[in-house]
Amino acid sequence: MSAATTGTSAATTGMSATTTGTATATAGPAGGGPGGRRTGAGPGRLRVLAEARWPEPGDSAPPTVPGFVHSTFPPLVVAVADRCLTRRHGDAPAPPPVGARTAVLLVSASGDRASAAHVHDTVAAGGRPGPLFFFQSVPNSVAGHVAARWGLGGPVVCLSPTADPRADGTAEADLLLHDGDADEALLVLIEQTADGDHAVAVLLGQGETECVPGDFADGSPPTS
Repeated sequence: MSAATTGTSAATTGMSATTTGTATATAGPAGGGPGGRRTGAGPGRLRVLAEARWPEPGDSAPPTVPGFVHSTFPPLVVAVADRCLTRRHGDAPAPPPVGARTAVLLVSASGDRASAAHVHDTVAAGGRPGPLFFFQSVPNSVAGHVAARWGLGGPVVCLSPTADPRADGTAEADLLLHDGDADEALLVLIEQTADGDHAVAVLLGQGETECVPGDFADGSPPTS
């Protein structure tokens, strides 16, 4: 089961609804390219249009993002999403006809651990968290930032899976495209761990192109 927070539009991070569901789709490969690659079974057929990871060779810390503080979680989401979308569209924003029909899915089992720990420690010590943490603690805030920056007008969905993050995220993307809510979906998987922060961003679309096993097939953010 996974909990999902869905925004009313890709550029809005305010009012949201909560739904739960069981993911059943399986995902395939990493990589991207003009043709894309199919990622598995479900209501429709998905293909990978572009992909990015953080870190990639030469990466250090992700660039800071105005309005987000303390934690690397929001900058990492923005950095890996920007990298993926740039490989597909070039500079922001995405072409309007495409961007208007692109959803954003943020998937993380642990969420923003650094911000949560900071707020917990501050309150436990009798302090008051800074006002930006109230905004930042809502997971679709950074997803909405990505959507606004790139002009993505599809649904914004945040998942906190208890099983396979890749399967949950891919199944949700498959449903959004199959139901006609979007034509493409930007799927971002991110975790903060003791070994470091890792993220994968995959832009998914519908299609029948055969897939080849790749980095995204294991469903996990990279470890190196």
